[in-house]
Amino acid sequence: MHERRRALAAAVLGRDGEPARTDTGDGGTLSAVSGVVLDISPHLIIIETDEAAEERLVIAPWATAWRGGNVAVADVPIGSRVIIRTRSGKVVDRIWSDITRLTGIILAVTGRTDLAVQLDCGPHRGRRSVVIPYRSSGRIRVRYPRLEPGYLFDAIGLVEDGTALAQLPATSQPPYRATAVPPPSPTYGGSQATISGTAVWSDFTDRGAAYPMLERSDTGCDDSGISCAGLPYLALGSVAHVRNACTGLGTEVPIVACGCVAGRFCDRCVECGTSPRGRILELSAISYVELGGDLTKGCFNARMGVT
Repeated sequence: MHERRRALAAAVLGRDGEPARTDTGDGGTLSAVSGVVLDISPHLIIIETDEAAEERLVIAPWATAWRGGNVAVADVPIGSRVIIRTRSGKVVDRIWSDITRLTGIILAVTGRTDLAVQLDCGPHRGRRSVVIPYRSSGRIRVRYPRLEPGYLFDAIGLVEDGTALAQLPATSQPPYRATAVPPPSPTYGGSQATISGTAVWSDFTDRGAAYPMLERSDTGCDDSGISCAGLPYLALGSVAHVRNACTGLGTEVPIVACGCVAGRFCDRCVECGTSPRGRILELSAISYVELGGDLTKGCFNARMGVT
């Protein structure tokens, strides 16, 4: 549905149907691909992409990899699901293996050493079971002191044998319950060309972004329309121009989903400065990486065009 809306909007407004690629500033392009590893060596990786095509990519000598922590590129397991950042299309410089993001409202917490957490990830994404291993619980509790029902949770994790293991806190926990989101300040007046705030990423596979302020009748989501960022309403299928304030990279990003959970986080991103409060976009992992984002860092400061 969102692809048809985007195509219609492009035809009416004279836009290109596909988002522009980001430019690295040195004449190359930054892009990303995801799929399952078929074979890997220190110099070459072969994957089956999400579109069921085989892709062979050259691994740069300086390339790095993450799988619960930094690992040697050649140690990325065959059969693991990877998100790969490439330069000029075929040269790999970063691999994230079996990474996931665990964002939602805490429903229940059980256990003493390894903690089992049940999350409500919103009406479109359902519920997820998360394990916080004892070895990770200390650093997560520093940023998430209230592991209690009703509070928000957001962590970077690793999927291992079908279990989502929380590894790193993605941001600091908001001090309020998920039902008590602070009201927005009257910052958006309708004439601004851009809005500043936090951009985060999520596991959904479509290129594009989830956005908190969508019409409920448009999305079928009764939880939409909540944000402390003072955002304007947009329609599903709209196209926003997003710029990473940390890297300077920008591209057009289609709005493909409702970001009702992201809208409940009234936090700040402290990458390359401090952002205004509130999450303005929840990008797909692919779109986030193409804008220069590091998946193990939960956010970047962003500017979004709303014209």
